[in-house]
Amino acid sequence: MLPAIVIEKLPRLVRAIRLLVNEDPEEAAILADELSGVTAMVAEKFTNDRTAEGIQRGLLLTVGGVSLGLESLLVEESVSEDDGDAVALDILIEDGVESVFQAGFRLVRELSALPEDSLVGEYDSDPVYAQRRLKELFVDLCTADPGESWTGYERYLGQLQQRQGVQAIVRAAQWLRKHHYEGAVNDPDLNAEGVIALAIIFAVEGGGTIVARTTQKGFERFVKAVRKDNPDFETGWAHFLDKIPAPHRAIIAERIQTYREHCTVLQSIRTKAPMKQLIAELENYAGSELDTEYP
Repeated sequence: MLPAIVIEKLPRLVRAIRLLVNEDPEEAAILADELSGVTAMVAEKFTNDRTAEGIQRGLLLTVGGVSLGLESLLVEESVSEDDGDAVALDILIEDGVESVFQAGFRLVRELSALPEDSLVGEYDSDPVYAQRRLKELFVDLCTADPGESWTGYERYLGQLQQRQGVQAIVRAAQWLRKHHYEGAVNDPDLNAEGVIALAIIFAVEGGGTIVARTTQKGFERFVKAVRKDNPDFETGWAHFLDKIPAPHRAIIAERIQTYREHCTVLQSIRTKAPMKQLIAELENYAGSELDTEYP
């Protein structure tokens, strides 16, 4: 078996600077001065800048932050890979290093504001936690050794896609909570998948009611009604989907398809499965959105 071919992909800033040999020496001096200024700023804000190690970490973060900004600007301008380094150098000279760094940092800040998973807690909106989360993400994505390959931009794109997907799930759950049949659910802790699961399961009853949270008593009533009336699940889901706004419909429809095929609660509800078993199975889907304390 032939060894895999490893293609070196240095940070965009490094690749652009290599082209400075063809530029006016004065431009090179200006860029060097700007890079030093940004490195000092980054070291002060994100490292222990009183040590040599702090300055070195500041340099690595500057290289990654500027490279992230350059990559995003090149994409915005639809620049080909062949022309990327030359255009990146032009951007550095025309816009300045700090401006490009701020463009990269802005991407990280916006990314850190997106939810990482569908379990949202009150601490997620805490400013101290948010600042720590931003710093950790910035260090993770933008630490770039000038002499080694760097994949920060690709990892940024991957995280952006993943978090935008999670955000879509969270927003769909928030909409369901807002339209809960007993009134809006305002609990700051949110199990988004649990909310969606409950709404889809209860929708098979066919009454058009949106259930975003339930109790054990409420679920027992639901099970008895389904066993008595034997509703058509597909009709119930169709009526339910009609109520869902377009921005959330794809998420809900995808989950309906999953539960149609794999939901053990819906597979067992028409059998003689004991209520205790059904409640235990529902907990696997609803999590904290199911209150199992019987009044």
